[in-house]
This record gives sequence, C-alpha cells and structure tokens, in this order.
Amino acid sequence: MATRFRKSRRQRGSRYCGWGQIGQHRQAGARGGVGQAGKHKHLWIRTVIEEPNHFGHDPFNSFNRNQVHRWINIKDLDSVFAKYGKVESDGKVILDLTSLGYDKLLGGGNPTGAFTVRVAKASRNAKERIESIGGEVVK
Repeated sequence: MATRFRKSRRQRGSRYCGWGQIGQHRQAGARGGVGQAGKHKHLWIRTVIEEPNHFGHDPFNSFNRNQVHRWINIKDLDSVFAKYGKVESDGKVILDLTSLGYDKLLGGGNPTGAFTVRVAKASRNAKERIESIGGEVVK
C-alpha cells in the first residue's frame, strides 16, 4: 500500500488520530498500570494463573540460619575467667562460655593460660592457639 493511503496519513491534523476521547492512548490507565503493577490487587487472578510462584520465597534459602550473636576473642578470656571461671581439683582451668551466652570463640590475641574452654563453636585459629599452649576446646 502506498504511504499516502495509509490511515495515519489520513488522520494527520485530526486531534485524536482514531483514539476517541481525549486522554485515551496516553498513559497506562486503561491497562491497569505499567509492568508489575497490580499483581497483588486488581490483576491477582492473572498472577495466580500465569505466575503462581511470583510471590513468596526460595525454599532453599533457610530463614533459620545458625547465626552467631555473641562471640569472644582469646585475649578476653582472662577477664572472663576472673569473674566466672573455676579450677577443678586436678588443676584444670575450666571456662564455660556457653553458659555465659557466648556462641563462638575467635582467635584474636594470644592465650595467657591453658584453659579448657566449653563453647558451641570455635574458629580454627582459636582452637590451634589454645591447644598449642596446652589447653583444649570442648564442644
């Protein structure tokens, strides 16, 4: 078809170009929004049918992660032992960090004494440093 006979050429100068009343074919009001708009409101049925897994979370991403909330460094064991530590009859110096609310022992600093430390988790570096001086880490 020749360009001069096309509908768009006939409608030049006609204010609305075949879109009826003013304001039609401007924004996305007639479509209910642009993009993902309305998927939880007026386009819900369409969402359920076409994308049933659009909302929600990934089942492999666990919300019950084993998080470390409180930790302590080796350099702070002396001050904690002064308050809460105990010495057994056989001379073992025991420090129960789990009962004190600590989740993990970290390897910052150098140990001054041979402690037997009870804690849920310990970094590899902390374990090596305590064992090198004659102590142990018990889980």
